[in-house]
Amino acid sequence: MTLFWIICAALIAIAIAFIVFPLWRGAPKSNAVARDAANLEILRDQITEMDNDLKNGLLTPELHEQGKRELETRVLEEVGQAQAEAVPAGRPNKTLAIVLAVLLPVLSVGVYFIVGEPNAMSPANPHTGMGSMGAAMHTDNGIRDLEKRVEANDQDGEALVMLARSYMDAERFADSAKMYEKLTKLIGNEAWVWADYADAQAMAIGQTLRGKPTEFINKALQLDPNHMKALALAGSAAMERGDFAAAIKHWEKLLAQLPPGGEDAMAIQGGLNEARQLLLHMKSGGKTPPMMEQIAPPQEMASAAAPGKERITGRITLDPKLKGKYSPDDTLFVLARAAEGPKMPLAIMRMQVSDLPLDFELDDNMAMAPQMKLSNFDQVVVVGRISKSGTAMPQSGDAEGFSVTVKPGSKNVQFKIDHIVE
Repeated sequence: MTLFWIICAALIAIAIAFIVFPLWRGAPKSNAVARDAANLEILRDQITEMDNDLKNGLLTPELHEQGKRELETRVLEEVGQAQAEAVPAGRPNKTLAIVLAVLLPVLSVGVYFIVGEPNAMSPANPHTGMGSMGAAMHTDNGIRDLEKRVEANDQDGEALVMLARSYMDAERFADSAKMYEKLTKLIGNEAWVWADYADAQAMAIGQTLRGKPTEFINKALQLDPNHMKALALAGSAAMERGDFAAAIKHWEKLLAQLPPGGEDAMAIQGGLNEARQLLLHMKSGGKTPPMMEQIAPPQEMASAAAPGKERITGRITLDPKLKGKYSPDDTLFVLARAAEGPKMPLAIMRMQVSDLPLDFELDDNMAMAPQMKLSNFDQVVVVGRISKSGTAMPQSGDAEGFSVTVKPGSKNVQFKIDHIVE
């Protein structure tokens, strides 16, 4: 931040030098006299040359006299024009120079604070360091450099933010959560810190927003009720715990802030549609999500349509430590959902525990809503969930497993169901 202001001061000083010095010294003196002298010298040289040509018989007296008159006329015209254009030497305007020297830096700084972003380089800015330099920090060497920087000064907010986000990109979620925890102590009055902390913590504990992540989301919304990431996460957390009315409330508030027709707005609208459908079904006394049989048909039915380029294929297995805890007839859901944003499935299939290990295929034909398809998102996560109740919504006692973040079209995605939902 200090370097930024030093550079700004240097640029202002250069601007002052270009504007103020000429005013202080005054306008330069006219060079009309020197130009007239040069013209006269040229006239003399040309007349002398014409005289020599006359003596040598190269010019007749008539042509010699005509040439002299033309030269004299041309020189007189140039001298007259120079006198008309001549600007008298200006006097120094020291008063104006002093006024501009004072006003220029004051106005420059004032305009910057009005239309600029004074906190752009502040650690409290969620985008600090996230330019090309931030991208470089995502490499192993970049992360090591940031780690050394944080070890040397754990109060360096900029380094903490960049390291936390670099850990997230490297899928070192627990390490990222630790950095965000430090940030909450350093700049704990910023909503974005708590929202990012919730995201990192959720990924670190198995991609669930229950417990601590929900507490962090609530803290973010206390600081800024309109924070978009916090609202998105709050809606997802509400959906996860089955509070569909709260999910609708959060996502409606978020949708009002998004540009209509954009990818984000479409994703949130899809989540809202799902939440409203589930809420209506729950109010009518239903215990399972409506039309789940149609939404998540067996693999044989879902594979009937030809898959597109967005198809994700892979293999899901059951961790040996969980074998025997579930009946072969228990429902197995395999679904893909956006890596960020609403947790509404983009593609889902329903099988049984007896089908494990399972080679799966997910594509747009398995979407729950037209606007919520695999091909509409850049990064997704594949989820495997064993449900004793037969419902796709996670409940205590279910078993889950998650893939790494992948792109639509990925092949040979392998992961296992390895933990029980609390």
